Amino acid sequence: MRRFSRQNRKRSIPIAVFALVFVAGILAVLLFDYTLHATSTYAFCTSCHSMQITKQEYEDSVHFMTASGVSAECADCHIPKAFVPKMITKVIALKDVYHELAGTIDTPEKYEAHRWTMANRVWDRMISNDSRECRSCHNDERMVTSVQSELAVESHERAREKGYTCVQCHKGMAHAVPEEPDEE
Repeated sequence: MRRFSRQNRKRSIPIAVFALVFVAGILAVLLFDYTLHATSTYAFCTSCHSMQITKQEYEDSVHFMTASGVSAECADCHIPKAFVPKMITKVIALKDVYHELAGTIDTPEKYEAHRWTMANRVWDRMISNDSRECRSCHNDERMVTSVQSELAVESHERAREKGYTCVQCHKGMAHAVPEEPDEE
């Protein structure tokens, strides 16, 4: 049986290290992708106590129960599809996890006390990106105006003329619109 020479062993060490780093990299990417997907599911989103408050609103909405059986879930409206905006959104969402764990929004009363501010943060983001997540499903060019009411057709036309985006008229499509707090 032939033994490895010292020179052959020296060459095989970098190859083994490269192979280990390569395999570890693949495993890290798979774990990252799995985590990204797992934290974007309906089950994950509604697992916090505070999200139980809005869960029933969503389940009663047109986005959950549709005639076609196709429904939009939390991620469809709240998490961008493109990688960089998705990562930014995920990092910003950590504050919600913090507030859940810190007890800031962990009861219905506390949640409602912060709901106006949280809703406005989401609406401002949607206005700033021209309701990008809405438009990933709803497309102005493919709207069948013949099945819309006359009021809807006119309203959409006026909104386009004014440069409005979806959320400026369609707040409360999946969640109740919170009441604006009284000025103190």
